[in-house]
Amino acid sequence: MRKFLLNKINTKLTLKYRFFHPYHQQPIDPASYQFQIRTATSADLISVAQIITESFHSHNGIWGWAFPLLRLGIYEDLRHRMTSPTPRHICLVAFESTTGEANNLVGSVELGVRYRSDSWSQVGVGFPYLSNLAVHPKYRRHGVASGLLTSCEKVSREWGFQDLYLHVLENNHQARQLYFKLGYRVHKVESNWNTFLLRRSSQMLLHKHLSADSII
Repeated sequence: MRKFLLNKINTKLTLKYRFFHPYHQQPIDPASYQFQIRTATSADLISVAQIITESFHSHNGIWGWAFPLLRLGIYEDLRHRMTSPTPRHICLVAFESTTGEANNLVGSVELGVRYRSDSWSQVGVGFPYLSNLAVHPKYRRHGVASGLLTSCEKVSREWGFQDLYLHVLENNHQARQLYFKLGYRVHKVESNWNTFLLRRSSQMLLHKHLSADSII
């Protein structure tokens, strides 16, 4: 019993250190690495949470102090989805394979089936929906995101679907350029009161039909 309690305390202290101390990564030479994609495991959650937080939140500015809290919140959300999986939900991770270590993660994405009853889908019909596509800033523009998207398209086809949906902010021009290049098209521009009152960017719902030749 004492050993169990000590192990539990050590685990909590390790998590506290990982989430509330600066994250450091060794410099890389983008021209010298290769990556592969696999299904995420529970052991990947801390690294995935770090990548997502790095992608969507900044260390700098007035909100820099909240970065560790945001990272911890993302970790808990991921852990909940991983421990309570639905039949059609998957988290994929890309790892830098030059070193031969499958835990050196550089990107991640989630894919699941959602059910909507609004104007972009039929009532009660499920559609594969891609979310949380994130690549570590140091590994961007080297095909990681494209590889993750292609893998999601393959999984969607294996699930029996021929369409794939995702959201992107209208002012995220770099992401939009990538999606358009890979064959995604605007299905709907979604605005709400926050868009006008808080001057936030509208969300664009993108759609891609997965034709027989869309999976390489």
